[in-house]
Amino acid sequence: MRPDFASLSNPDPITDLSAWEAELNLGFAQRGDKTVLARREHRGPLTVQRPFYPEGGVCHVYLLHPPGGIVAGDRLTIAATVEHDAQALITTPAAGKFYRSGGGEARQNVNLQIAENASLEWLPQETIVYEGARLNSSMNIDLADRAHFIGWEILALGRPAAGEGFDNGSANLNWRISRAGRLFYLERLRLDAEAFQARWGLFGHSACGTMLVYPATPLQLGAVQELIGDESNRGVTLIEGLLICRGLDRRADLLKSFFEAVWGLVRGDVIGKEVCLPRIWAT
Repeated sequence: MRPDFASLSNPDPITDLSAWEAELNLGFAQRGDKTVLARREHRGPLTVQRPFYPEGGVCHVYLLHPPGGIVAGDRLTIAATVEHDAQALITTPAAGKFYRSGGGEARQNVNLQIAENASLEWLPQETIVYEGARLNSSMNIDLADRAHFIGWEILALGRPAAGEGFDNGSANLNWRISRAGRLFYLERLRLDAEAFQARWGLFGHSACGTMLVYPATPLQLGAVQELIGDESNRGVTLIEGLLICRGLDRRADLLKSFFEAVWGLVRGDVIGKEVCLPRIWAT
């Protein structure tokens, strides 16, 4: 079912006339022996480069946000639909950036729909949340019964290399996953200055992330547990076929390397292909 592009707009008014409101709607379909970008609609400063095919039929697409960063009042909405049998990978050419806010909130909404026997890999590079930024992010994933999905979200709070912590600001993160139209996973996470420092929170770690894999099995759970071993600040669990992997680290690139290692363990079984790093990650 194709999402209604017009309905993806946030109905709340934007009072800051300098703020950006951008929407992007992508549709992937199988044509012969490869997946094509069959639909691309955008409004505002949010688009994609032409598709790449570094591994044959899987369609690799890079999201582009020309302003380079998101400020209070900005609203970004991204939707992607992957049709029956299609295979797509979506990433970004660089880290996302949410800048300091004077009190307003920046919003990002991602809506992903994966059909039967289709696969989507949602692998953006890290998101840097500057000290004082206020981010509200929602990730909505609609899976068919036999859909395949691998995705991650990596946040870097503050900029430790520049001596910046996260003494004020907030990041509200929401994940909502449905399978065959039934909600089966819901998570809400709020990160603020208290959570950044507290033992029950990030305990001063500037990078945190979540990785999701579906469908997964106890064998994959065991493989990731073996990868983690005795390493601290790493964890993994399996809930109704959904593998949930989490990590904390002092640097986002170290956390991304861990998630890449997990990707290498599970991609063959979930997607049916060995890992092929997007070319843009090497530039």
